[in-house]
Amino acid sequence: MPPAYAPASRRHRRNGKPWRNRGNAERVKRRKAQGLQDRYLYDYTFANYNSQNPVMEKAHAYVEHWKEAYRDNTGLLLFGDVGTGKSFFAGCIANALLDRDVPVLMTNFPSILNRLTGVFAEDRAAFIASLDDYSLLVIDDLGVERNTEYAMEQMFTVIDSRYRSKKPLIVTTNLKLEEIKNPPDLAREGFMATYWNGAHRFSFPVRTSGRKEPGRPKQRRKRL
Repeated sequence: MPPAYAPASRRHRRNGKPWRNRGNAERVKRRKAQGLQDRYLYDYTFANYNSQNPVMEKAHAYVEHWKEAYRDNTGLLLFGDVGTGKSFFAGCIANALLDRDVPVLMTNFPSILNRLTGVFAEDRAAFIASLDDYSLLVIDDLGVERNTEYAMEQMFTVIDSRYRSKKPLIVTTNLKLEEIKNPPDLAREGFMATYWNGAHRFSFPVRTSGRKEPGRPKQRRKRL
């Protein structure tokens, strides 16, 4: 099985502050290459946002208070219609933290399912555990994967593993809140409701910038 995602080495510090040098810049570059699986995500930055919106101010606040968010395991659930800026919101957070040398992975469940398909159980467990090595995990577009029993099983396993790691998780989805909290599998309904009730939830009823997210190519994700 190919190596699982692996964050780069820990941040070097001098006098308690980040040591900004060439080695640090290279490390941040490697973190971005590992953590942003799609190139268009590189454009999801605060610098590319030219509007004033209270929701985006919350993204800034999350980054500025990252130490507290990490300490308190503060996750975010971003839900709303297509084109309302959820992925851009999450991408801005991911890029800003990566620039601060924080290990972040922004991915989606179809990509995760592709990695898990056709491998041995121990390799699946190792891969899922590797996702918890990241200080922040961002899962984009929850719900685009087909709701097969296998897909639901893996989704639950990934979220449960993250929950047990006590590390923050950000999820974006086009699903309605009730669909997320009450999955078809009633055996897991209680857990999912408890988990999402513990996350900070932001609804995106309209586009945050009045336009579509920048740089995102039109593509059809492979459905399993």
